[in-house]
Order: sequence, then structure tokens, then C-alpha cells
Amino acid sequence: MVRFRLGTRGSPLALTQAHMVRAALANAQGWSEDAVQIVPIKTTGDRVQDRALAEIGGKALWTKELDRALYDREIDASVHSMKDVETIRPDWLHIAAMLPRADVRDRLIGAETIAELRPGAVIGTSSPRRRAQMLSHRPDLTITLLRGNVDTRLAAVANGDVDATLLAAAGLDRLGREVGQPVPTDQMLPAPAQGAVGIETRADDAAATMLIASIDHAETHACVMAERALLAALQADCHSPVAALASLAGEMLTLRAELLAEDGSSRVSGWVEGGLDEELGARLAVDLLERAAPEVRRLFAGG
Repeated sequence: MVRFRLGTRGSPLALTQAHMVRAALANAQGWSEDAVQIVPIKTTGDRVQDRALAEIGGKALWTKELDRALYDREIDASVHSMKDVETIRPDWLHIAAMLPRADVRDRLIGAETIAELRPGAVIGTSSPRRRAQMLSHRPDLTITLLRGNVDTRLAAVANGDVDATLLAAAGLDRLGREVGQPVPTDQMLPAPAQGAVGIETRADDAAATMLIASIDHAETHACVMAERALLAALQADCHSPVAALASLAGEMLTLRAELLAEDGSSRVSGWVEGGLDEELGARLAVDLLERAAPEVRRLFAGG
């Protein structure tokens, strides 16, 4: 008997993450996993692979079909990679839980280190953050658009279409792909919410929200929400090269971030520390924008 329906994108990684949520929910509720149905939903972001997301609608391309299914009560909750969820969500939605965060780092595929890439190497990525960070370290690199699922991007390197690419370590680990070299966070700070899996419910569905809340990992939730608060204060969008990472020690949260020019020619970084009830994202956003060069500030509506 199906007790709960989980909506998800249909990519191999998204399905793996949905199965993680199903296992956690079944375990928390004492159900068999058959009680939780996984409902794959095709998103626009999955269908359109030849253009950057920023050109065709941004992060909403990963969420709008799932949102519709949730609104129409075709599913009870939706599973997302939190870094792909737009910062401002509809009021009728509620981020009810997050799974424990995985490795937040990027992995470099195609070379041991950024420094070891050949002069003028071609790097495939669709991420403005990764583009800017790579050019900040190596202005000689050529950046080209590369989208698609994990296998598509790995194949582009294997086939010589590009010299290297960058993928989230969390996704590779979840798919069991032991490839690439981790890039330290002091060299490449990750995307806000990277490595986190979130589950949304309808805000008016108290039963579903309570069930999903039973699998919430409080530390991950607090850190990711701090990173998302920074994005909101910056009024960042999918064009904005921004990186952020929060960490929690007891009740004290530390939030680090950096903003970059699109071509990596300028960057500004900083950090704040405080309690969970403090508006750290807003504080850090103000500090970064005040110190950023004009070519960086213009990329953020908050500036």
C-alpha cells in the first residue's frame, strides 16, 4: 500500500537521491520502502541541454514541473538538489527537511590539479561560478558550455571534447563514481547549498510536512538556509558568480562567501560568525558588496 508519493527529476542522480529520501522516511516511520512511491517527472532543464540555464529561465527549469505536480496534489513532496532550487520560493511551498550534507567540494575531472592543466586548456561547464573561479586561477583557460547529466559530462572529457570539467563531489559519490580530484574549498568555495538534498511539501499539508520533518538533519538545514539567506540579500540569480559555505559549531554558525566578476578578473571574499538567530547572510552581503569592484557589484541586484 502506497502511503506517500515523492516527486523527483528523472536523472540518475535525482533518482538516487529520491531513493535516499525514501529509505530515510521508511526507516523513520517504520514502513516498508514499498509504502513510498517515487514519481519521476520530466523537467524543462532535463529536456533542453544545448543552452545555459541562465538563457532559458534559470533554476526554475529544474523545479516548475515538480512544483506543479505538488500544487495539483499528484505528489506529496518533492526532492531537490538544494543548489538547483531558486532562492525565492512560492509561499505555498515549505522546505520541510534536508538530508545530511555530503562532500561540498567540486572535483576536477581531466587533471590532477588546476595548476597542471595545459596552457589554454578547454574547460567544459555551464556554471558561472565555476567559470569565474577557474579564470581567476588561470586566465589562460578557455571555458565552453557543457551541460547534461554526470555521464554526459564525463564522456566529454573521455572523448576529448574538452580537456577537463568540474562536477560536485556529492553527486559523484552518490552515484558511486570514483573519478576526479577534489578541489580544496580554500581554492574553490562551493556553490551555496552544494551537497544538500532538500524535500519540499505544501505549506498547508501538515501531515506530509510532519512526516518529512522526521528525517530533517538540523545542522545541514541551518547551514543551507544561511547560504540561501545570503543569496536573497544579494538578490543573486543564475547569472551571478557567487560561492558560499556555512559551518556550525554548537550554536555558532560561520558563513564564508565570495563574489566574482564573470571573467574572474576581480573577486571579493569574506566571512561572518554569529548565532543561529542572527541575520548573517544579510550582514555578509552588505560587507561584500561594499568592498566589491564595480564589475562585480553590477552582477548582483543587491548592489
